[in-house]
Amino acid sequence: MEYKATLMSAEDIDRALKRIAHQIIERNHGLESVCLIGIRTRGVPLAKRLQSHIEAIEGVKVPVGELDITLYRDDLSRIGEMPTVKGSNVDFSIEDMTVVLVDDVIYTARTARAAMEATVKLGRPARVQLCALIDRGHTEFPIRPNYVGKNVPTSVEEVVAVRLSETDDESSVKLFVK
Repeated sequence: MEYKATLMSAEDIDRALKRIAHQIIERNHGLESVCLIGIRTRGVPLAKRLQSHIEAIEGVKVPVGELDITLYRDDLSRIGEMPTVKGSNVDFSIEDMTVVLVDDVIYTARTARAAMEATVKLGRPARVQLCALIDRGHTEFPIRPNYVGKNVPTSVEEVVAVRLSETDDESSVKLFVK
């Protein structure tokens, strides 16, 4: 892959997450029944960062869970005979909660669809909202995020690479061409 551009620096990511934290608080008129569930892999640290920003703003620590959507993917047969399942970790009830699913990039929306399916297996939330650091367009399902850090129109030949200090060597969002 050929490097094309840096879309977001670590500071840009932090600024976007602070803005999204404010939007989550405002849209839900408080946090009494709000939880964040990060979609593995990079959605988890993003959800934890959002939790920290929300706590700094409101003084409330909303619950955060981790969701593994591997078994809910519609391309499971394409990714190998023995996919790696890391497991979900949601140690609180989502019954009647507003669940904010957090992911790094929304592209085809197939991951978001799988995450919604996995979420309802955990219980019956009052509502499900979607948060993506990057929305690059090209959705194949009628799914749109409620919260977006940055809209980046891309071609199908381009790749958006989100790197976070919790999982990678740096925090940035870069654009590559295949």
